[in-house]
Amino acid sequence: MMEMIAIVDYGAGNISSVRNALSKLGVESKATCDPKEILASESVILPGVGSFGFLMQSLRQKGLDEAILQSINKGTPFLGICLGMQALFESSEESPGVAGLGIFKGKVVRFQRGKVPQIGWNEVLPSGKCGGKVCDEGDAKALFSKGYAYFVNSFYCAPSDASIIAATTDYLGEFACAVQKGNITAVQFHPEKSGDWGFELLKRWTGC
Repeated sequence: MMEMIAIVDYGAGNISSVRNALSKLGVESKATCDPKEILASESVILPGVGSFGFLMQSLRQKGLDEAILQSINKGTPFLGICLGMQALFESSEESPGVAGLGIFKGKVVRFQRGKVPQIGWNEVLPSGKCGGKVCDEGDAKALFSKGYAYFVNSFYCAPSDASIIAATTDYLGEFACAVQKGNITAVQFHPEKSGDWGFELLKRWTGC
């Protein structure tokens, strides 16, 4: 089990709901904007609500971008939620000219069809991959299971490397709603607001 989770506090985001969900699991967490605390933690969560441009500006002003990158590079388990997933890519149509963390190749694009933003429950379909490796259905290593999650998003990630896609969702067209590679997991939906299914996902990620 992860001993201490640092939740990156960049000045916005769904920090309280994430902490409440972790608390129900009996997992200790701390919201912090201190790069040193992030680097010292056993795992890191980057939640996200708001705009891509604001998030990236805030991370860079506080030195949190480098702390996140260093933490990931040394193998610390990382979970990005919603905008926290989008930040891992190179750029977003929401904020032209603003660079993301660039951990994954690809960009964040806007839905071109349907009601925007997508708000509400939608089905999550596992890709059958575990961190880029194909897993059998029911594999104990598989983090994602088929179920319904809660979404609030106008933009979605379009990875250049399809092998990192861990799960997809259909919103008048299929898009990647979760990615995994090594110690990195990121989801477009809000597991902390996705009922029992989301709770079980967090439970598997934390190793409880």
